[in-house]
Amino acid sequence: MQVSVETGEGLERKLTVQVPAETVDAQVQSRLQSMRNQVKVDGFRPGKVPLSVVKKRYATQVFQEVAGEVMQNTFRDAVTQENLRPASDPSIEPKSFELGQPLEYVATFEVYPEFELAPISDLSIEKLVAEIQDTDIDGLLETLRKQKANWSEVDRASEDGDRVTISFKGSIDGELFEGGSADNVPLVIGSNSMIPGFEDQIIGLAKDAESTISITFPDDYSASDLAGKPAEFAITVSKVEVSELPELDDAFAKDFGVEEGGLEKLREDVRNNMQRELDSRIASDLKSKVMNKLLEANPMDVPKSAVHEEAESLKQQASAQSGGVLSSEMFMSEAENRVKSGMILGDLVKLSGLQVDQSKVDERIELAAKEYEDPSEFVNYYKSNPQMMRGIESLVIEDMVVDWVVGQAKVSTVESSFDEVMKPASTI
Repeated sequence: MQVSVETGEGLERKLTVQVPAETVDAQVQSRLQSMRNQVKVDGFRPGKVPLSVVKKRYATQVFQEVAGEVMQNTFRDAVTQENLRPASDPSIEPKSFELGQPLEYVATFEVYPEFELAPISDLSIEKLVAEIQDTDIDGLLETLRKQKANWSEVDRASEDGDRVTISFKGSIDGELFEGGSADNVPLVIGSNSMIPGFEDQIIGLAKDAESTISITFPDDYSASDLAGKPAEFAITVSKVEVSELPELDDAFAKDFGVEEGGLEKLREDVRNNMQRELDSRIASDLKSKVMNKLLEANPMDVPKSAVHEEAESLKQQASAQSGGVLSSEMFMSEAENRVKSGMILGDLVKLSGLQVDQSKVDERIELAAKEYEDPSEFVNYYKSNPQMMRGIESLVIEDMVVDWVVGQAKVSTVESSFDEVMKPASTI
């Protein structure tokens, strides 16, 4: 077998392979010979069909089958011989494809790049640290109180914190726009659930009041046809309500499933839940920073085919969640970083010698199971599904690599509050 390699654009490689005619012919001959006992031809008893007749009828078909198999097998041998790591299935173009002649073909494909990891000890990483304070617990309990609020109608102008029921019609340049109108919508003023500036202009309106307010859609608004545009909303108020918050007592705790221990037990449960969320957010932030540092320190080209495949996967996931029709182009940047990250993590696993820690896998599954009514059923379901288990194992090994990198890198701590960590837009 003769092999030559041509470097194309970027990571593209063209592999020209020539297989001796006798190699292919021998396999064709062997297969035709074995067919003599199977084929049925009028005028001949089973097993007595002359080889010449079998050749005349089936030689072309058998040659095509054998040639396809030879190309697949020799391609694998050729990339091994040339120390290439294909990142995509090859596009194979036969050059010489005739029985009795050398079989020659060109395989075009992308390869994974060769790169040397930058020293981990050179990385500088900031790690968030935070502690839960009593005031943080108080704030969450206040949020829980608002969730249990009783609303009663009042005959006065609305104030911040009130709930108003409104109907509105939105227009741009005097024309109503799709999705800009609704009837009898309950809105808590100050909840920031509407476009910035909308809720502020509802303050001071009483029942049956009508008003027209002006706002400008944010530049990054999700509907691109509205982003950055000024609009007017004709508002009608049909109800103004004030909230009555329940007392923070043992009865309140019971409403949240605390049968024994009262308010103190509820505070303990709240603290534990907040601690889990805080630990998770800090770990997620640290992982993100580690991966960003690794990407910065290890610039590389990546196979376009792998990026397109990852972008398509991200698109399908996002489409399933949103129910909309999305383009894979929207995810190309994220997909490229994911492919790069995967390659870097793969090399780090080899460098560190890490292997999946089964106890960490079990711990991660059990932690996720706590969110379900029947944790044991969730655990059993996960452990009986090989695909889901591989996904969990992949996440665990990623976390182990991150911990290993943190142990090798220069790490400094940044003191933060619970709210700063949990609301990362302004701090992370």
